[in-house]
Amino acid sequence: MNRIYAVGIGPGEYEKMTVEAMEVLKECDVIAGYSVYVDLIKKYYPNKEYIVSGMRGEEERCIKAIEKAVSGLKTAVVCSGDAGVYGMAGLIMELGAKYKELEVRVVAGVTAALSGAAVLGAPLGHDFAVISLSDLMTPWEKIEKRLKLAAEADMVICIYNPSSRKRAEYLKNACDIMLKYKSRDTVCGFVRNIGREGQESEILSLEELKNTNVDMFTTVFVGNEQSMKIKGQMVTPRGYIEKYHSN
Repeated sequence: MNRIYAVGIGPGEYEKMTVEAMEVLKECDVIAGYSVYVDLIKKYYPNKEYIVSGMRGEEERCIKAIEKAVSGLKTAVVCSGDAGVYGMAGLIMELGAKYKELEVRVVAGVTAALSGAAVLGAPLGHDFAVISLSDLMTPWEKIEKRLKLAAEADMVICIYNPSSRKRAEYLKNACDIMLKYKSRDTVCGFVRNIGREGQESEILSLEELKNTNVDMFTTVFVGNEQSMKIKGQMVTPRGYIEKYHSN
């Protein structure tokens, strides 16, 4: 049985990859990935064959990787964060379905919602939703609906792909939707370049977030009614203190 791996490499720093991801990449003959992500790991695996392409080259890149795997070479497709969260795992499974002798293995990685949350503190202590503002694959009307319902349910909302040069107003528009259901003082935070050079973070209100410039390498966290700032960190309580110390 030929095998291809969809590998999540985490936020960027080699030390934050899982041990399983490190070992799989060490054993592979071929590594495929988006150029930015390959650059993060190439120096640690210098003697591999690489399949590299830019943005929007995902399908072609995965097809080439599958062909390498079918030919008998141990092959991995790397993704930032987790391969199954806005990553290539699903696409590889779809494209690989016609090859009976091909097995797809997913190697979990630390997605930006988790690595970014750790930078800010503990913003995901209770129920949360993860929503991407990229309308490349999803109509904006559906994104709007998801934002509305998550905000109306008072969920913490983690936002991926909040803005880009072509979508400069998307985060502002998202904040306008959430402000219909959340207080303007709702505690929020963002982390840019998680686990990479130039990492920066900030905790601010939802009203302030609305007018903040972010990019595709930023992950945004919008709190719920209980979210608070404690000693410079964003915290969403689970409710332990309220339940066990209310008397």
